[in-house]
Amino acid sequence: MAEIRDLPTEQGPGRGHIYSADVPARADIVLGHGAGGGIGAADLMLLASSLPGHGYRVILIEQPWKVAGRKIAGRPPTLDAAWLPMLAGLDLSDRVVVGGRSAGARVACRTAYDVGASGVLCLSFPLHPPGKPESSRAHELRAPGERGIPVRVIQGRADPFGTPAEVRAELANPEWVIEVAGAHSFGRRPIDVLDAALAVLPALIGADA
Repeated sequence: MAEIRDLPTEQGPGRGHIYSADVPARADIVLGHGAGGGIGAADLMLLASSLPGHGYRVILIEQPWKVAGRKIAGRPPTLDAAWLPMLAGLDLSDRVVVGGRSAGARVACRTAYDVGASGVLCLSFPLHPPGKPESSRAHELRAPGERGIPVRVIQGRADPFGTPAEVRAELANPEWVIEVAGAHSFGRRPIDVLDAALAVLPALIGADA
């Protein structure tokens, strides 16, 4: 069971769903949801229920627009403006990996330096709108690395928002992208996402962790 905490922002309350580790946590993993769905996405729920057993505390963040029951997310600046005070309102450890699915991954990339993140974990990073590769968001994906913050991306093989090959082309190291089955929602095997996350988290929190 998660501990649920209301987190005030200027846009109204957001919410943190905290899944604690049974032992002292190696790091905090803070994940945001997408622009269409919520924290109930299969991959987010599997990470939240499984990573604590591997020594990570997981915090799923609900944006204020979602808590208020609205169906459409706000513009990127409003998402960032809510994310920052919500994370500031949590008792985070010295090792914090931020991330999320789709739009949540974009927020995490844009704000990673401001929140002092150790690393960024992107699930289905939306590199561009479907069919519009010219409208690239690669600058957001590269932003953490330009500040010395490591990034790893778990991407569905048939993701219309950017294939793994497209995402690899935008990063300095192709090994930073882990390809799994499925499209933008990963399909029916969220366990592949968990396995990939477990493989890359040590690199995001430091080799000595």
